[in-house]
Amino acid sequence: TKYAKLVDASDNIVTVLADVNSNDEISVVFQGQQNNYVSNSEIPFGHKLAIKDIKKGEEVVKYGFKIGTASMNIVKGDWVHTHNVKDDYKCLDKDGQPLPGQGDN
Repeated sequence: TKYAKLVDASDNIVTVLADVNSNDEISVVFQGQQNNYVSNSEIPFGHKLAIKDIKKGEEVVKYGFKIGTASMNIVKGDWVHTHNVKDDYKCLDKDGQPLPGQGDN
């Protein structure tokens, strides 16, 4: 069994604490409860694993905050990274406007 860290109860992803192979069992202990998940693919140490299905266009949540939007359907157990998440973060200027070069891609 390998382990992952859940930070906030509203998170739909966890951070794996070891390199993970396809079909590895991942154990998550949070607030005294243990849940187990099975990885659908290889996931490098420090990367993210979906603990719920996330539909295209839905929020990807870590630390209790939206960190991006699913760019395709993500299934529980999938590796969550730049190939399936759109980074929605925008740097704003002092007037609250996006800095140049951050158009919608």
